[in-house]
Formats: sequence, structure tokens, C-alpha cells
Amino acid sequence: MPRRLYEITTETGMPHLENNLRYADTREKRCLSQQDLATAFPILQHHSLQGCKLDNENRNGDTLTYLLSCQAAHGKTGTAQWNLGKDLIAGRLDVRMGGKNMTFYQRVTARPLGECVSEAK
Repeated sequence: MPRRLYEITTETGMPHLENNLRYADTREKRCLSQQDLATAFPILQHHSLQGCKLDNENRNGDTLTYLLSCQAAHGKTGTAQWNLGKDLIAGRLDVRMGGKNMTFYQRVTARPLGECVSEAK
């Protein structure tokens, strides 16, 4: 997967919340390559997941999977899967927050726009 400019849509879902609070969507344009996929989920930057990262990459054809590992786990577990297509890259991160028994997901879809240029982010 070469580095390209993508239009990225991110959906975060928290099924345990009331209907009007369950989902949040964002859109951006950013360059991505396969090496960026383990860090492409914006929720990984949230303080509640500090010390967590996606690793143990496993590739099977056009599917990449990762495990969420955390330094101070406190029962946080999760998995991520990316499906790599020519016209769409789609990933989903599923997280369970241990003792709180809270689950959420973040779905990222990326449509290629073209080549990366220095001012595109």
C-alpha cells in the first residue's frame, strides 16, 4: 500500500450511551501508508488509552489485524482490523474498558484522492 492522500471519515460509537450521544463523526484529508494504519485511529490519542498501542500485526491477503496492548492494562482489551481495497480502506477498532465493562468502537474509512504533496496533511 503506497503512501497516498485519502479523504478519511471517522465514526466513533459508544453503544452504552443514550441514542443522541452514541455516535460522533469527523472528516479530514490526510496522507496514509500501510505503516500508518496501526496509529490511524484518532481515539488512540485519547487520555483514557494513554500507554496503549496496536501491535502484533497479522496480514492475511488484503486484511490486516492488530491487538491492543496497554502498559497499564487495567483490563483494557481490543482488536483492530483493516480491509485494504483499491478504492476504499476500511478499519474498525473495538475496545473494552475492563472494570467499567464499557465498550466502544471507532470505524475509519479512507477513499484515495491522489498523490501526497508536501502541503497535504
